[in-house]
Amino acid sequence: MVAKETPAKRKFQIRKKQKRRAKIKKLKEKYLKAKTKEEKERIIEKILRIAPHYPIEEILKLDETQKSNEPQK
Repeated sequence: MVAKETPAKRKFQIRKKQKRRAKIKKLKEKYLKAKTKEEKERIIEKILRIAPHYPIEEILKLDETQKSNEPQK
């Protein structure tokens, strides 16, 4: 028989997930503001370290749409 999860452990897991989501959101914003390729690669590495299965293509699409929406000089 498997013991049920304790409320304290569940709360810990929820907080951990919330923190991870907030961190990824912050890194996503940082990625979109990044200028150099090296900066962007470093941020992608950090995101993958936090959440290995995170869909990076989603961020790359956001970056492409942001570039196309910028007014050209």
